[in-house]
Amino acid sequence: MLRDVLGGRTPRVLVQGATGRAAQLHLRLMRRCGTEIVGGVSLTRKTPDVDGVPVFTGCAEAVLETRADTSVIMVPALSVLPAIAEAIDAGIRLVVSVTEGMPVQDAMRAWHIVRDAGADWIGPSTPGMAIPGRLKLGFLPDAALAPGPIGVMSKSGTLSYEVCRRLVRRGIGQSGWIGVGGDVVKGLRFADLVPTFHHHGGTRAVLVIGEIGGTEEEELAEALRIHRFDKPVFVVLAGSSAPEGVTMGHAGALIHGGRGTLASKQEALSAAGAKVFTRMEDAVEAIAEAIGGGGMASGQSSEETSRSVRPAGR
Repeated sequence: MLRDVLGGRTPRVLVQGATGRAAQLHLRLMRRCGTEIVGGVSLTRKTPDVDGVPVFTGCAEAVLETRADTSVIMVPALSVLPAIAEAIDAGIRLVVSVTEGMPVQDAMRAWHIVRDAGADWIGPSTPGMAIPGRLKLGFLPDAALAPGPIGVMSKSGTLSYEVCRRLVRRGIGQSGWIGVGGDVVKGLRFADLVPTFHHHGGTRAVLVIGEIGGTEEEELAEALRIHRFDKPVFVVLAGSSAPEGVTMGHAGALIHGGRGTLASKQEALSAAGAKVFTRMEDAVEAIAEAIGGGGMASGQSSEETSRSVRPAGR
């Protein structure tokens, strides 16, 4: 489903939890970005519609009436699992859940539910995904979004916002942006997105926002080799200055033996052909040099002076 959406298919979107204050705000912002939101779901149905979008009391009714195939879930953490199960049972094939704090056991059960249905899940605890100029599912900031040639996959929300904002100021936007989140158990992981961007004609290069801890970046390196990924890959790794023994903020940022360290990630990714950086400024300069400022239709000129490129570990 995700590959079809990146390839041009227009998803018909539900918002679960649509009558919540934050959900109402982001429903309007998503529509402003071109997202075709066809319905909302609220167990209490406080209002018959939000911003002109009809609100239903359950996913089954909503899908039957609207032919929705995608859902953005904006409900409390303990309600995410039943919301995902309800969406999948109703026939939804792409789920984006943005709530922080989903219990790990719930995430494990959700992973099996989504996998067994052959659907795609972005989350939990993700800012969402976007195809600038056409679609936004979640709350990625508009200031960091613009159409362009870079496929983005990110763990960290705030770090990815800043890197993409700086690239947009340099005239370089995104072909697609998927925030996988930093949880231990999640839906789509970096490695899962490699074939999607590999076959996506609008993607000329890939930007990865990773961090120390976990093995997701090592898995990504292996996937790059397996799929013989031939597009430039730029990786920003957060956490190079983290003191030993201090836990990072993300639940998945755990170091196990010799894997998950900055050095192990640098080594694996560099061996797979990626350019690895620990400073966002250096990554932005490298991408600007490789791609140029023609990534956006507006053709904005550079607002920053050039600096030397210093890949990590060199």
